[in-house]
Amino acid sequence: MQRLFEKTATIVFFIFLFILAALVLKPVFISITTGLVLAFIFTPVYDRVNKYIKSKNVSAGIIVLFLLFIIILPIWLLTPIILNQSFSLFQASQQIDFVAPLKSLFPSLFASEQFSSEVGSVISSFVSKLANSLVNSIAQIILDFPKIALQLTVIFFTFFFALRDKELIIEYIKNSLPFPKETSKRLFEQSKIITSAILYGHVVVGIIQGIIIGVGFFVFKVPNALILALLASLAGILPIIGTVIVWLPVAVYLFVGGSIVPAWGIVIFGLLSSNIDNLLRPIIVSKRAKINTGILLVSTIGGLFFFGILGFILGPLIISYLLAILEIYRGKSTTGLVIEKQKE
Repeated sequence: MQRLFEKTATIVFFIFLFILAALVLKPVFISITTGLVLAFIFTPVYDRVNKYIKSKNVSAGIIVLFLLFIIILPIWLLTPIILNQSFSLFQASQQIDFVAPLKSLFPSLFASEQFSSEVGSVISSFVSKLANSLVNSIAQIILDFPKIALQLTVIFFTFFFALRDKELIIEYIKNSLPFPKETSKRLFEQSKIITSAILYGHVVVGIIQGIIIGVGFFVFKVPNALILALLASLAGILPIIGTVIVWLPVAVYLFVGGSIVPAWGIVIFGLLSSNIDNLLRPIIVSKRAKINTGILLVSTIGGLFFFGILGFILGPLIISYLLAILEIYRGKSTTGLVIEKQKE
């Protein structure tokens, strides 16, 4: 009886501490996750630096300082430009005639003035709300700067320790998993493939696609090029949809406005941006598997709704890990359902 009481008390106490820990970590969960994701991305760089320096603390510190520099400096320089272009984009969205290009493309469909007016009103309202949300989001980021600074502190501390102690962390996780040793080994192998495919073949390639069309916006002097490039980088992460959702309306707007050369230039850069993943993904991800496109699309959108912008990464990771665990638990391969083998 005494032993049962002690065992029950221990379990209750553990659950109590677990709940308290969850409450403590909840406000910084996204920051911790971001730090771990960054550590995974920069592990190859850290390994190469540590190979020459032979000091884990110094190597991790160099990588952290490098990342701070490439993140904080652009933010410091570009924030005023982004703010200005966001307001310009919002003002432009109030003045654009959305029906005119549609009439020129589909004259028979928009023959009725009443129908044209209603469609124009709906589109104008949607674009205005979208632009207003963008401006409000950027303004809110500036107002929440003290909170964001604390979150960034957590991110970079997590990033540093995850780089420095990655072997210890991996070993601890392996020993804590409630699976047989062979199952844990397979799970880690699949997790590494999944994480690499999502972060490098999905997120990094998507951002590069956004950068390519962003260069086109700057080369052909498209108004508000910076904010459009940022939106294209985010859109590039979305499977199937991609950067076309940004560059195609811009190209149509330029064609209708009579800017034929810039319009064709944007189309060329846009097609290059939309198709470059066929070249980049095999190079960046090597011969590793890529995630099933259907799972990517659904989990990315679901993650975006639940986690915000980090859902682009967390959504696919969570769903892919879950399906991989279920397949391994069933003793079957994840190929086909979760991952699609790339062609040699």
